[in-house]
Amino acid sequence: MKSALRSALLAAPLALSVVAADARAFCGFYVAQADSKLFNQASKVVMVRDGDRTILTMANDYQGSLKEFAVVVPVPQVITKDMVHAGDKKFIDRVDAWSAPRLVEYTDEDPCNRMRYRMMEMASAGPAKSARGAGGAPSREAALGVTIEAKYTVGEYDILVLSAKQSDGLAIWLKENKYRIPDGAEEVLASYIKQNMKFFVAKVNLAEQDRLGFGYLRPLQVAYESPKFMLPIRLGTVNANGPQDLIVFALTKEGRVETTNYRNVKMPTGNNIPEYTKEVFGDFYKSMFQRQVDKENMSAVFVEHAWDMGWCDPCAADPLTPDELKGLGVWWLGADDSQGPSMRGRGMPWGGGGAVQGVFLTRLHVRYDRAHFPEDLVFQQTQDRANFQGRYVMQHPFKGEMKCAEAEGYKKQVFERQKVEAQTLADLTGWQRGDIEKKMNLPAELQKPADGKKWYQKLWGK
Repeated sequence: MKSALRSALLAAPLALSVVAADARAFCGFYVAQADSKLFNQASKVVMVRDGDRTILTMANDYQGSLKEFAVVVPVPQVITKDMVHAGDKKFIDRVDAWSAPRLVEYTDEDPCNRMRYRMMEMASAGPAKSARGAGGAPSREAALGVTIEAKYTVGEYDILVLSAKQSDGLAIWLKENKYRIPDGAEEVLASYIKQNMKFFVAKVNLAEQDRLGFGYLRPLQVAYESPKFMLPIRLGTVNANGPQDLIVFALTKEGRVETTNYRNVKMPTGNNIPEYTKEVFGDFYKSMFQRQVDKENMSAVFVEHAWDMGWCDPCAADPLTPDELKGLGVWWLGADDSQGPSMRGRGMPWGGGGAVQGVFLTRLHVRYDRAHFPEDLVFQQTQDRANFQGRYVMQHPFKGEMKCAEAEGYKKQVFERQKVEAQTLADLTGWQRGDIEKKMNLPAELQKPADGKKWYQKLWGK
C-alpha cells in the first residue's frame, strides 16, 4: 500500500493517487548531467501548449502491484477516448536528458603562448449521460451527485471521466467502488468541483496489458482545450510523505513559460567549481538545489533550462527530432497551424514526420508541500526567447611543460582560482570550505614552501 500511494502515476504531485482496494554561449565539453533521476519521488510532466490547446504527458514510474494502481487527475473538460493516448517513455527521457543541468570542462591554454594566455585572461574576466439506472430508479451515482461522463479503455488503461456536485459524494463513490482515498481529500476535491472541473480516473487493465505485451506502464497523454493554463498539484499533497519534486517540461511556439502565482527563480549557472566535483556531480546538484529551496522558503518555482529546441551549447544530448517532438504532442510541426489538430474535432498529432518550425522548451523544477504550495501551478507563455541553462564549469590547469617567465605567475593564478572555486562550491551547496579544500589538496597559503611543493607536484608532477 505504501509504495503504491507513494509512486502512483506519472505524477503523485499532479494527481490524487487512489489505490484499488487491496549568460554567454560558449564551446565547452559536456561531461556530466543532473537529470530528474537524482530526486526521489520526482514526477515528470510534459505540457505542449499553444493558444488554448494543451497536450499533457504524464510519466509513470510506479512501483508495486499493477492491480493496485489507479490515479485521479482533475481536468477542465470531459475527456473522450480519442483525446487520450498511451505514449512512449523514451520521449520523456529524451527531453529530460536534453535539458538536464550539466557540467562542462575546459583546459587552460599554454601560458607560455603569450597571446593565447592574454586571450584566456580576458575571457575569464567575462561573465452528459443519463443519471438513472435500469428500471428508471435513481442510480447510486445520481444519489451521490456523481455522473460518469465517459468510460473506455485506451491501451492498458481503463478510464472513467467523472463529474460531481459535492466532494463527499465523490469520495463516497470512490470508496464504494473499492478505491482507497487518503484522509483530507474531500476538501481539495471540493475546490476542483467548485471550478466545474472533471475527474480523469485511470487504472490498469491487466488483461489488456498482457495482450499488448508491455511489461511496464506507458505514459498517459491527454489533450484538451481550455483558456486555463495550469497544472493541478494539490491532490498529490494530501497523502504525501514529505516534500515532493516535480519537473515540468513546457513546449511552446512563443518562448519561456513561467508561473503567475509563484515566484520564478533561475538556478545559479556559469559557476566555476573544483575538478573533483565531476565525481560527485549528482550530490553537488542535489545539495545546491536544496540550498536554493531553503533560500526561497520552498515557495518558488526554479528555472533549470529555457532554450530553443533547434540547437544547444553545450549539448547534454542531441536536440529532439521532429518525430520525437510529435511523440510528445507537438502538433504544429511540418504544417501550417491551421492544419493542426482541432481539439473539438478530437484530431491528435501522434506519429509522422515534418520539419521543426520552432519549439521552445522551458524546464521548471519545483519542490513543494501542502503548506508552501496551497495553490495549483498557473502558467503563462511569454515572448522571452533568451536562452538559459544550468551549467557548471570545471577548468583544468595546463599540464604541459612550461619554460617561460609567465609560468610562475600562471601557477599562482591557478592557486587563487582554485581558492575561489572552493568558496563558490561552499556557497552553492553549504558544504564546509575546509572539507572542500582538503579534497582539492589546497594548501592554506602558497607561500609555505612545503605546502607549495606538495601542491605543485600534484598539479604538475614537479
